[in-house]
Amino acid sequence: MKKHNFYAGPSILSEFAIKNTAEAVLNFEGSGLSILEISHRSKEFIAVMSEAQKLVKELLDVPAGYEVLFLGGGASMQFAMVPYNLLKTKAAYLDTGSWAAKAIKEAKFFGETVVVASSKADNYTYIPKGYEVPSDADYFHYTSNNTIFGTEVKSDPEVGVPLVADMSSDIFSRPVDVSKYALIYGGAQKNLGPSGTAFVIVKEDLLGKVDRPIPTMLDYRTHIASESMFNTPPCAPIYTSLQTLKWYKQLGGISAIEKLKKQKSDLLYGEIDRNSLFRGTVANAEDRSDMNITFVMSEEYKEKEADFLALASQKGIVGIKGHRSVGGFRASVYNAMPIESVQVLVDAMKEFEKSI
Repeated sequence: MKKHNFYAGPSILSEFAIKNTAEAVLNFEGSGLSILEISHRSKEFIAVMSEAQKLVKELLDVPAGYEVLFLGGGASMQFAMVPYNLLKTKAAYLDTGSWAAKAIKEAKFFGETVVVASSKADNYTYIPKGYEVPSDADYFHYTSNNTIFGTEVKSDPEVGVPLVADMSSDIFSRPVDVSKYALIYGGAQKNLGPSGTAFVIVKEDLLGKVDRPIPTMLDYRTHIASESMFNTPPCAPIYTSLQTLKWYKQLGGISAIEKLKKQKSDLLYGEIDRNSLFRGTVANAEDRSDMNITFVMSEEYKEKEADFLALASQKGIVGIKGHRSVGGFRASVYNAMPIESVQVLVDAMKEFEKSI
């Protein structure tokens, strides 16, 4: 039976990326070696890294003066690397979910950290509006998409200080004006590749301004100078990320991906709002994530959640059980998710409604 993979991460990958990676595991670029064993100093892998960096710049229209890095440690390492490199006296953060809160926790080790707004009191069911960012902040950090709670910031904030974003789970799903940002980062395991690497897009002339000494491995300048190869990089995840980037280009780039994204999210949200058995956990439509769609059973049908999960499993639907912080269901519809799989989920919801 075909599986319809709605896991939040590690998550679905395109057949293009999986097939090409599988072939490279057996024989990378005709070298007679596996991508799992080839030297990162070889000309073949250096070409992989170079092409991956180039395609990130091309797809996101990254302007001159920015560098693209592929690093280990995931997005969680960036929670510390960002303030280590950029926080001189004060940083501003928007608290919109668990990962934003973790980033705030790390920033506090390096200087004054101002939380300009938070939706924690309402279990992060909305994106705060109308907040003010201190004009003397070294940067303003926000998390663009909140995988656990199903909210998303869908446009680039207008602030008067350098802008930093964790775009782990919605990168490459919409146009981004990179010129507005000091730094964008994210883990690969949502919209780029398997777990094991993180991407960073950083404006180089903003680095080297802090007074503190920075350990070599945590200094962005180290990795810029060495083309992300100061130490052995996670070669296989970077190779798979390259395949994803190639696939995005074949699809027609970010504008084409954004159109497909809206078709998928509109289809599922439309059924959630229509079906009396279900209720979305994010009431405000403009705050609803197009990547992680969270919903629960309506109160009078609460005891039917396990039954719906059982039906979904029979249909080959996996990964829709909601995070414990929210409960209910979470359907992650990342870029590699085909609309046919979303339709299978919608059809299951309709079938379950008829059975009640």
